[in-house]
Amino acid sequence: MGAGNSYNFAITLFAALGGLTYGFSNSVIGSVLGLPGFFSYFELRPTGPGATYETRIVGATSGLFAAGGAIGSFFLKSVADSLGRKRAIQIICIVCMISGALQAGSVHIAMFLVGRFLSGIAIGLIVSIVPVYQSEVSPPSQRGMMVGFHGGAIGCGYCSAAWIGYACYFAKNLSFQWRFMLAAQCVPPLILFVGSFKLPESPRWLITQGRHQEALDILKRLHTGKLSDSTEDSEDEPSLAQREFQQISLQIELERELETGPWVMVTKKSYRKRLFCGVFTQAIAQSTGVLVINNFQVSLYNGLGLYGAMPLLLYALYLTNSTTWNWIGAFLMDRTGRIPMMTFGLCGCIVAVSLESAMVAEFGGTTSRVGNSFGVFFLFMFGTIYGSCLDASTYVYSCEVFPTHLRAAGMGVSICGQFLFTLIFTQVAPTAFASIGWKYYLVFIIIPIFGAMIVWKYFPETARMSLEEIGEKFGEPVAMHLNAVGGEKALVILSENLDKEKQMVPQPAAEELTETT
Repeated sequence: MGAGNSYNFAITLFAALGGLTYGFSNSVIGSVLGLPGFFSYFELRPTGPGATYETRIVGATSGLFAAGGAIGSFFLKSVADSLGRKRAIQIICIVCMISGALQAGSVHIAMFLVGRFLSGIAIGLIVSIVPVYQSEVSPPSQRGMMVGFHGGAIGCGYCSAAWIGYACYFAKNLSFQWRFMLAAQCVPPLILFVGSFKLPESPRWLITQGRHQEALDILKRLHTGKLSDSTEDSEDEPSLAQREFQQISLQIELERELETGPWVMVTKKSYRKRLFCGVFTQAIAQSTGVLVINNFQVSLYNGLGLYGAMPLLLYALYLTNSTTWNWIGAFLMDRTGRIPMMTFGLCGCIVAVSLESAMVAEFGGTTSRVGNSFGVFFLFMFGTIYGSCLDASTYVYSCEVFPTHLRAAGMGVSICGQFLFTLIFTQVAPTAFASIGWKYYLVFIIIPIFGAMIVWKYFPETARMSLEEIGEKFGEPVAMHLNAVGGEKALVILSENLDKEKQMVPQPAAEELTETT
């Protein structure tokens, strides 16, 4: 595609409600754990006798959500490839609403935990499929920004949950405090579900299903119209939409001919590298400690000597700041490139967490206003760096590195890696903070150091390339480039690239494509 138009912006921005759904559902627990009504209703005691039980429940709340997310994202391929991107989004929204209602109506802690687990499954699916959909309807020159809307919306979800949590703290009805917060999870997926009927299906998925005319019609609408999109265009001068349609079709045909089975993502060297890039990107982002800092931030402020409504207010301000930088990062991504942004973000997070751990070690639990103020400042510094450099870019990069027929599967496995790392870090966080305190931060300093070096040295840049052309970065053939003329020349390009690849990977029916073309 060329430059994006208002239609591109509208559909990718609206689809980002899936990111808002994820952000709110993920962050809501951070605010709920700061509401006294939640603890009193379920008879949980943060201090004194019973504190150990409360610590385990808090850990289970985050752990079950992350475990559900890992399961949901792992099965993304089954949902997205069989039903299509649009229909899958609709079904996932329904599950999100059911799980939110289950949590809000909980009458026992076990019921709440079941709802949290179901919510994790739905959230794992929606946080994976939305960037896949956005990437498949965005132009190469602005794909970073449009898929970056997903990261920006995630920040908005976090921010909304924090401010609603702060407001609910002052509610006189203690049961209303936390039930209203959890019920609010249902609003974003409800809006997305209703509006999704106006969204176009992914043209790339339609082509894989043989629905070529529908795909071409959608591609025409996705383009700016600077070149004629009439079906009367000649074979020598096809429109940009027709050239992209031809590129996608030929690339899918090429990849199908070279397919070697259901385990191709781990048996083929170039696909293994794609998979490593996708999973590692998500895992290393979580290794900065972002969700530990988010989910347990109220507790971190308590450790700095801040109590009452103040931790909730600071938490809301922290997320407002981070969200602002999320959107700035999305708009800068196509200019700076993915790799420089992610590398700088990892390095910046290392510095911020190092300084924060020093403040907690030196001033945690004291009345030092200067020390505690710096502790709060470095948390905000972390949010600024992560929001601007990592939150949006990691989702963009993870879905870009996979070919069309493996994008849902690859993105699902990548997000599964995110949730598994989240599960590990958040499950042990309450116990770790209680037993070793600030030393737990060292995990989020050491791992990203190695991660930054790996990303900078080994990860290929994907900015401003069509999804089909990114395969070249992994040593794979490209059926045709968008600047190639259509018709016979495109078929020659396809045949030549296919022959080269098959010399490297022998196939039983290597002559069939040459005969048909």
